[in-house]
Amino acid sequence: MKTDNTVLHLTVGEPVSASLARAAAAMKAVKQGMPAPPYFGVGFDNVGELFSVFTPKRWELIGALREGGAMTVAELARQLKRDYKNVHNDCERLIEWMAIEKDDNGLVFAPYDEILVDMKLPERRAA
Repeated sequence: MKTDNTVLHLTVGEPVSASLARAAAAMKAVKQGMPAPPYFGVGFDNVGELFSVFTPKRWELIGALREGGAMTVAELARQLKRDYKNVHNDCERLIEWMAIEKDDNGLVFAPYDEILVDMKLPERRAA
């Protein structure tokens, strides 16, 4: 389980070199005996891929978990007034993409205080 004050970074179009640089900086800090700040991130190739995972209904689901705390999928479906099967499928997909988690008792919860979405624009072509 993540601790409070954690952020999930959803990044669209970030070059692999940026991820590698972040990892290298964290390893350097650890090597020097300094703590490396935690970084939880998921990268997407394009905005369509992001929107296929993080639909409006799934954002609503994440918000309900953040407000209500850990609960069963059945309770979540009741709160959202949605079909259990659809909520269950949404939870499975969001767990797969690290946006929510399931604890040892089978309760789902939103472990992050923030989810930041960052979309990198393509490089400008030379004139």
